[in-house]
Amino acid sequence: MSALLEEDPSLQRHFKGHRDAVTSVDFSLNKKQLASGSMDSCLMIWSMKPQTRAYRFVGHRDAVMCVQFSPSGHLVASGSRDKTVRLWIPSLKGESTVFKAHTGTVRSVHFSSDGQFLVTASDDKTVKVWTVHRQKFLFSLSEHINWVRCARFSPDGRLIVSASDDKTVKLWDKTSRECIHSFCEHGGFVNHVDFHPSGTCIAVAGADNTVKVWDVRMKRLLQHYQVHCSVVNSLSFHPSGNYLVTASNDSTLKILDLLEGRLLYTIHGHQGPATCVAFSRAGDFFASGGSDEQVMVWKTNFDAADDSDVVKTQKFGSSVDGTHHTGQSEMDCGIHLKKTQTQDSGRNNEQQEETNLANTLEHIIGQLDVLTQTVSILEQRLTLTEDKLKECLENQQKIIQNKTN
Repeated sequence: MSALLEEDPSLQRHFKGHRDAVTSVDFSLNKKQLASGSMDSCLMIWSMKPQTRAYRFVGHRDAVMCVQFSPSGHLVASGSRDKTVRLWIPSLKGESTVFKAHTGTVRSVHFSSDGQFLVTASDDKTVKVWTVHRQKFLFSLSEHINWVRCARFSPDGRLIVSASDDKTVKLWDKTSRECIHSFCEHGGFVNHVDFHPSGTCIAVAGADNTVKVWDVRMKRLLQHYQVHCSVVNSLSFHPSGNYLVTASNDSTLKILDLLEGRLLYTIHGHQGPATCVAFSRAGDFFASGGSDEQVMVWKTNFDAADDSDVVKTQKFGSSVDGTHHTGQSEMDCGIHLKKTQTQDSGRNNEQQEETNLANTLEHIIGQLDVLTQTVSILEQRLTLTEDKLKECLENQQKIIQNKTN
């Protein structure tokens, strides 16, 4: 039996500041900040602390289609219809570096779990991989024959998955740079795709109103949900891997229980299409955005208590259309581990030391991110200064020549 919700997800915060439809939302690591992109060409950084002002970052010349915090939370990547990607430092100054990533609208940006790489997807039919440091282009994946709407790294960084308007979801090997499988979505375009936290399966949001879960090892369909009555725009896995939240043009958000293969909750909040949704890193909140220009933050109310201390095995292979299961096959996808209360103190001390070390390393990585970004900004400014100086010298030479003549 899966963990239950203590009560309905509840609306915690309600942000208004965008002047057009919200396209993307993402939480920082510590949940202190929430980023959102909009058709109004702005990136907003919202503070989760009450009575704290938001930051509006202006730089893109057209709609911001996607945003994502780096794993450390010290950088925010954004992609735009102006064909560029920007890397922002989410602070009061709002400094950013910009690079032309594609020849078409950039619809998706995603950091690898180690924060070293960035994958982008575009209307130019390509998926590109970059280094975060200096934004160096590494390689392009170009087998799609229509717009690529979404691209994601697997949790271990070995695979990349991409979703396209050519009605395919492609799985790529990052090392060999080859497409190792194509999942065909005959029902329509694919708007969004994401890896399960275990990395063994993917969820796909379709223009045919469906949500599908595929096994990337066996290359087969595990679950098929028909719970929305319009296009599904976005989805996000809960960190436990037991739940999936979806956003649709039918203006609703849905929470799916993947262990039991059923619809758990339907959430009404947006006045119009719900365009994007994302769980926080800890899974205790999720945020949604809509064409109503609003960003909403919801508390999941997941029950931390569970009677079972054993490892759970998810049962996949079901179809949900408002009824229930049609079949099951045992999979070890997204195993959900619970700590027992009988751990000895020595083990607790070890875990505490590991946590402290992890936090220290996270802080160091974050500071390196900021340092890298600062150096990159200084390099850009130096280049601009050199260009201006060169221009001044050329003008001075022209003036001297004119006087001589």
